[in-house]
Amino acid sequence: MLEVAVIEEPAAAEASLDPLRSRLLAALTEPASAAMLAARLGLPRQKVNYHLKELERHGLVELDEERRKGNVTERVYRATAASYVISPSVLAAVSPDPARSPDQLSARWLLALGSRLVQEVGALLTGASRARRRVASFGIDAQVRFASAADRAAFAEELAQSVATLVSRYHDESAPGGRSHRVIVGLHQIPAAQPGPGAEQDVTGAEQDGPGTEQAVTRADQEDPR
Repeated sequence: MLEVAVIEEPAAAEASLDPLRSRLLAALTEPASAAMLAARLGLPRQKVNYHLKELERHGLVELDEERRKGNVTERVYRATAASYVISPSVLAAVSPDPARSPDQLSARWLLALGSRLVQEVGALLTGASRARRRVASFGIDAQVRFASAADRAAFAEELAQSVATLVSRYHDESAPGGRSHRVIVGLHQIPAAQPGPGAEQDVTGAEQDGPGTEQAVTRADQEDPR
């Protein structure tokens, strides 16, 4: 079973978003038969079996084993992954495109970058899985608490300069056999926890204290011609 699988087919995405099928996928992190799932979820076995067939057809569950019980063969299924991500490629022409309106201070552009990240890494994972190879990647996840918007803006500027320096130092356009990589760095406010009853909540995270208050994103996106 994969840790994460990326859904790239619209029909598979539709199947995974059905509430009942989502429950079946969650339950099938451990192998189970239709009868076992029906008892666990309080549903008719035939209904569960129908939805399992649909999930299997779209590659979201797979046969784990078959067990003989008298004259009946019990099919035991398991999910193909512990969790799933739907690639923006499913949306085809209306998927976000960072090239449309690049703006380092736009939250929507940051979202478009994240969307492209899911799409590209998902395609790499799919190809690597078929070839039984690993994907070379690297990620950093950190939190920083700023005392002021001015500090945040200064941090973003210094970060952008540091990344630009590293990219210029290591980028080699003419290296034989070189492979292009994409670098994305994002900065955004962490959404607040849900407040208690009657409490007010800032759901926007927006501030009115000058430029550079949403986030800064810097990128090095030399496309791999291969």
